[in-house]
Amino acid sequence: MIRFEQVSVTYGDAAAPAVQGIDLTVPEGELCLLVGPSGVGKSTLLQAVSGLVPHFTGGTLRGRVTVDGRDTRTHPPRELADVVGTVGQDPLSHFVTDTVEDELAYGMESLGLAPDVMRRRVEETLDLLGLADLRERPLATLSGGQMQRVAIGSVLTTHPKVLVLDEPTSALDPAAAEEVLAVLQRLVHDLGTTVLLAEHRLERVVQYADQVILLPAPGAAPLMGDPAAIMAVSPVHPPVVALGRLAGWSPLPLSVRDARRKAGGLRERLTGATAQGHGGAGATAEAVAVSGSAPAVISGLGVRRGRVEALRRVDLTVAPGETLALMGRNGAGKSTLLTTLAGMHEPTSGTVRVGGRTPHRTKPRALLRHVGLVPQEPRDLLYADTVAAECTAADQDADAPAGTCRALVSRLLPDVADGMHPRDLSEGQRLALALAVVLTARPPLLLLDEPTRGLDYAAKARLVEVLRALAAEGHALVLATHDVELAAELADRVVILAEGEVVADGPTGEVVLSSPSFAPQVSKVLAPLPWLTVPQVARALEARP
Repeated sequence: MIRFEQVSVTYGDAAAPAVQGIDLTVPEGELCLLVGPSGVGKSTLLQAVSGLVPHFTGGTLRGRVTVDGRDTRTHPPRELADVVGTVGQDPLSHFVTDTVEDELAYGMESLGLAPDVMRRRVEETLDLLGLADLRERPLATLSGGQMQRVAIGSVLTTHPKVLVLDEPTSALDPAAAEEVLAVLQRLVHDLGTTVLLAEHRLERVVQYADQVILLPAPGAAPLMGDPAAIMAVSPVHPPVVALGRLAGWSPLPLSVRDARRKAGGLRERLTGATAQGHGGAGATAEAVAVSGSAPAVISGLGVRRGRVEALRRVDLTVAPGETLALMGRNGAGKSTLLTTLAGMHEPTSGTVRVGGRTPHRTKPRALLRHVGLVPQEPRDLLYADTVAAECTAADQDADAPAGTCRALVSRLLPDVADGMHPRDLSEGQRLALALAVVLTARPPLLLLDEPTRGLDYAAKARLVEVLRALAAEGHALVLATHDVELAAELADRVVILAEGEVVADGPTGEVVLSSPSFAPQVSKVLAPLPWLTVPQVARALEARP
């Protein structure tokens, strides 16, 4: 269905191709997963399938890409629209209408389908993706995860032969991600749709893949094969595979179910050992009583956004040095809570204090010294023409020594050049740059909205290292995340929101172990033992005689 013949893509005056040596075939009716570290060219490869490369993004395409027999060099995206459906990393940039139902119908209108066919397909898609209650909602009022589901639905209504998806579950909560992946499975198995997707959260999707394509490094030739065989050599792999490598299991398990079948001996070795390090080493809420102050104190908070009561009766205190993970379904109010702490919303009830100030009544430049927010869309913070210019501006805004921001960028993104334009970075790279810009001011309270969206496991590990160091220095961290593995690795405390209310608040181990939706892979494999992460298991095994 998809054929790459010695494909390479080079952008502008780049010293090396973004991808090269791509020679492979994706068979019809299979789910093929594209994996690799951030910046190796996964998005470029996907865009070559839809014709966006080179017709829209520019650059030089060498070799040949054919989809259902059509050569993408001679067929621009509009002539591939009935064959290839594409969902990018940023759904908002793809929307062309105002409401959910109109967006689902737009692609079919462009193809000239009959009104009765359009109506039936819209209804089917609303049910498939759990969007029926949102059909009349303006797109601008949706959460990031809801937008992602609408973007996927707008592609599904045209019934393409090939679906190309870039990070399709990155903005979704675990339950919503499972729903989307179940839909993709149904399309592959029942309709013979060919699905090519790139995803960093491999713990969600690798067990569903028929084939895996690995791009091991920038410019390196890809490897393609059975998922277990590729995971055995891949530099990026989910926790269940890391646990299998640690335990010496062969073949490596790809799902929790497969791992549990192999884990009897490992559970016996761990019985009686003590689990250490459920998250970071920061202070707990009791530290507030000792220090006499807290970076953030919320009491009886209510926030309305239009007709929606986004938050209600929220009480929360964040202690110095504490790392707190906000979790919950898409639309539960996590992002609203962060933006309220950053002064972007006026409470309708209750109070919010950040560093002793009321955020929405404090001038932004003064508030910068007390709280920093890294939003879901990092481009909102990036406006310069180069990475170096962004870093220079960040140093000046924060009155920090020259080179402070650039040093942070180097820790998070070792291979990013000063002269690169932020728009040419991958989604994960842009997020890391935005994080470095905010961290330059070293605010006592740091807010991060989906901080691992678009990051591979190595980049996530570097991020965790930076955030742990900040917590150890006394910075309070509040993360809104659907990444259960990040919460298990980093957070001291987890707060779960539902319908704008706090429904759980406690130490990470207690909260996530009691929730099937928010439990990390290791805890599911080793239950009822209390381990959450592979490093915890490794330390326990090293301590055993």
